[in-house]
Amino acid sequence: MEWNPRTPLSPEFRRDLDPADRRAVRLDQHDSVRSHVSEQVQAEVAQLERRLALLRQNPSPHADILTATYQRLLDRKRGFLEHWDLGRRPG
Repeated sequence: MEWNPRTPLSPEFRRDLDPADRRAVRLDQHDSVRSHVSEQVQAEVAQLERRLALLRQNPSPHADILTATYQRLLDRKRGFLEHWDLGRRPG
């Protein structure tokens, strides 16, 4: 495929656009990405919580290290959800 200087990413193409169109944000795409990331991270948090519960019920030789590691991961993922306001929303 040959490069076309009139592709949407080329400066020549963007220059021809109305300034409002150049800065237009497609919120529907943003919301879908935000929703997808939120669902994915919340699923990971739930999975880590289940692993931690199992680990605490069935002690193993390296349970302390694993527990600390899983707890650190949980804290970071929860912090990410809180920082980006991606917690569960009523609906």
